[in-house]
Amino acid sequence: MKKIALLCLTALILLNAPNGIAQVSKAPAYPLITHNPYFSIWSFSDLLNESTTKHWTGAPNSMLGLIKVDGKVFRFLGNEDTLKNLSIEPAQQVALDMNATQTLYTFSCGGIQLNVSFTSPLIITDLSIMSRPVSYINMKTKSIDNKTHQVQLFVGLSSQLASNTGDQEMKAQIFSANQLSILKVGTVEQPLLKKTGDDLRIDWGYAYIAANASKTAQSILNIIDAVKKFIKPTVAVTSLASNVNGKKLFLNTLFKEETISPKEQDHLLLVGYDELFAIQYFKENLKPWWKLDPTMTMEKMLQKAENEYSNVLAKCKEFNQRIYDDAFKAGGAEYAQLCITAYRQSIAAHNLVKSTQNGDLLFLSKENYSNGSINTVDVTYPSAPLFLAYNPALMKGMLNGIFYFSEKSGLYDRPYAAHDLGTYPIANGQTYPEGMPVEESGNMIILTGAIVKADGNADYANKHWATLTQWVHFLEKEGLDPANQLCTDDFAGHLARNANLAIKAIIGIRCYAMMASKLGKTDLANKYRLIANEMVSKWQTLAGAGDHYGLTYNDKNTWSQKYNMVWDKVLGFHIFPQKVYDTEIAYYLTKQNAFGLPLDSRKTYTKSDWITWTATLANSRADFEALIHPVYHFSTATPTRVPLSDWHETTNGKQIGFQARSVVGGYFIKVLENKWKK
Repeated sequence: MKKIALLCLTALILLNAPNGIAQVSKAPAYPLITHNPYFSIWSFSDLLNESTTKHWTGAPNSMLGLIKVDGKVFRFLGNEDTLKNLSIEPAQQVALDMNATQTLYTFSCGGIQLNVSFTSPLIITDLSIMSRPVSYINMKTKSIDNKTHQVQLFVGLSSQLASNTGDQEMKAQIFSANQLSILKVGTVEQPLLKKTGDDLRIDWGYAYIAANASKTAQSILNIIDAVKKFIKPTVAVTSLASNVNGKKLFLNTLFKEETISPKEQDHLLLVGYDELFAIQYFKENLKPWWKLDPTMTMEKMLQKAENEYSNVLAKCKEFNQRIYDDAFKAGGAEYAQLCITAYRQSIAAHNLVKSTQNGDLLFLSKENYSNGSINTVDVTYPSAPLFLAYNPALMKGMLNGIFYFSEKSGLYDRPYAAHDLGTYPIANGQTYPEGMPVEESGNMIILTGAIVKADGNADYANKHWATLTQWVHFLEKEGLDPANQLCTDDFAGHLARNANLAIKAIIGIRCYAMMASKLGKTDLANKYRLIANEMVSKWQTLAGAGDHYGLTYNDKNTWSQKYNMVWDKVLGFHIFPQKVYDTEIAYYLTKQNAFGLPLDSRKTYTKSDWITWTATLANSRADFEALIHPVYHFSTATPTRVPLSDWHETTNGKQIGFQARSVVGGYFIKVLENKWKK
């Protein structure tokens, strides 16, 4: 009977989800708090109480949630080994749903239904809300057995949230501001913007946990004492001071005990982070975007976030449906679920700031789980479709810094575009040891062309015309038959005569012609349109290998995904004949494995972002879905439980490398194509 009741409850939950179905119920890992590369907490398991919550790097960022029902304690969030000997039973998770801005769980515990929602309101069309470094944890309780119950909730967060190594000396305090009780924690050292690299967490600034002061009591304890006191309030503990220094602290919020009936009760917790300064940009330390208002403090931001909770939640609900519907219309149910899985991850791999030198918006990525570069151009390029589709201002924010580096910094003098601006969070100039000449020049011109398409005017291109002209001259000379060099797939090594890289150069040249035309430079537009068309003709001869086109010009027994060609279709150029598209798609369909289409003939691994681009080359929905299905299979069946990896093995679905990267914003390429067709 218990099993039947749980099944009925699950069915009821699914019926109340958008469109009567859960948007996403299975992912490699689940975003709980996602704002930027440092403020990021995930669940790496399907059950919220099966494992310790973690930073995207895999380092512990522990949260613990307990509910006491008629004296019996259940754990619904997190799983700490140090608590295994205490009298705590795991709550029964009966449903999980993820949408663009939320991850939602439902539990059954002792006659109580507990709904737990994690909302990071990354509404990409509203920078004022998106830039707030505040997530909501809302816990709703109600009786499901027609009885009343005595219920109390406890949520604790580890000071790891504000520590790189987890064992640094921390300083925590409790205070009140307006109607909020607030916990604040940070390192004693406060090494502001002192560390660079990939496998790092933030150890400057302060984490905040806030709740309504009239409904909660907060404490700073070690985890054992905190939980023992929740289980048995009369237990004596070492300290309940409002200011505490120490290592491995736990910051706890205890909600007042309530009598719970079938009427639902809300319990809201806010988790925020004040970085103080977010990025160093050409020697200047920049504050995060939300601090552009000089009167705004974290206390005011937390109060504003609480006051506007209902309004923000309504906006999230509307936006969640918009994102799902756009993806569903463009590519079907499995494609839509891939886009939802990618959405928060892609945005939260960036930080939003404003240049004090020229007022430019800067939306700077971290090359997560790779080398930690900041504002990598060939990471920007694959992530672009999401931002072009919903807020081109953020797309400009990914290019502005590279243009500044080339045009005004006095630090870069190469004839081709730079690779990056440094190592996160320091953006003082390229630190990657080698350039990607054709790759990055093509990327920058194509993305500028896409911005022009999105804006409906060429103002942005005109602002950078001299630089774009320099880069197109480089592509004109070096692009058709690329020399031995790296491309964005640098993990595969150097390659000469790369047919897919040549496509990028050709489309970059065609984008330049389009922008010249919009600027009234007719002769220049005609010249580069002709150059691009002539290159396409030569490319077909050089790359042609009968039933497909080669990876390189010199080996007809090779093949590769020609994902760069997607911009020919999306931007409406159609300079490559339809037979090229049809030939490649037919060939790809013969090369798929269970978890996707290999990147090329050298290995069986793949890049899932590129598969979505390649699938968009298809002329029919059936072929598109045939290429997308194995990627969906990967996202729901991979044995590697980490934030979505974009580099995996197609034979068994295991991660090869990379996780939590922004490039999965590229999944939205079909959404972008569909929007621009209208």
